[in-house]
Amino acid sequence: MPAQLLSERVDATLVLTISNPEARNALHPDIYAACEQALSAAAEDDGIRAVVLTGADGMFCAGGNLNRLLGNRDQPPQVQADSINLLHRWIALLHAFPKPIIAAVEGAAAGAGFSVVLACDFVVAASNAKFVMAYVKVGLTPDGGGSYELARALPRQLASELLIEGRTVEASRLAPFGLINRVTAPGAALTEALQLAQSLAGQSTHAMGRIKALINHAGTASLAEHLDQERENFVAALHHHDGGEGIRAFLEKRKPVFK
Repeated sequence: MPAQLLSERVDATLVLTISNPEARNALHPDIYAACEQALSAAAEDDGIRAVVLTGADGMFCAGGNLNRLLGNRDQPPQVQADSINLLHRWIALLHAFPKPIIAAVEGAAAGAGFSVVLACDFVVAASNAKFVMAYVKVGLTPDGGGSYELARALPRQLASELLIEGRTVEASRLAPFGLINRVTAPGAALTEALQLAQSLAGQSTHAMGRIKALINHAGTASLAEHLDQERENFVAALHHHDGGEGIRAFLEKRKPVFK
């Protein structure tokens, strides 16, 4: 069965499932393209308030397919560069998507699969889930933004353990550093992720999208530049329907109805 991205609507949540069971849900350019198409449609659908990204059959994602990578050695280097460009375009889209994306991790998130997890806004993981960046074990280096995210989020020594030693760690090792929001019993990650998505569905999608953009901006901007962005976003949010509805609902002691 070829690599594919399964799509399912659960109330106001879009569930996207990486499915490539013969290769432990290894990634493929077809998955990048399918996810890009799904997210583009979801961004325009006001009925979708959040996205959950998970893997089929109790496994999140094994990363790149080593057999395909080995075959690419017989091709011009640009072939692999083009494939990585597609992956990076997908990673950038996960960051830029204007609604919350939640990774629900069972089994393992390895290599670029781990990078995909790190590109999500929230991570829900089973207590026995494994996270590994073992590129070094096969003489390769990370892609998908994995080294960027880990170097920024973790102490240098732990980032080195993951990236240079290629050590496998469990959710409990990463949660104290904030890389995992919720740790669940094995088999419960998707259920917990859907509950989180449901709670987010009651909040302003407009405000959440702007806040996500501010988080992205803060990583590269100076304080002065970011303060300007905060001002512009606050004013825009105040004059949006949701800003007025949220304030009135708070003052009237009722639940807001956001659009």
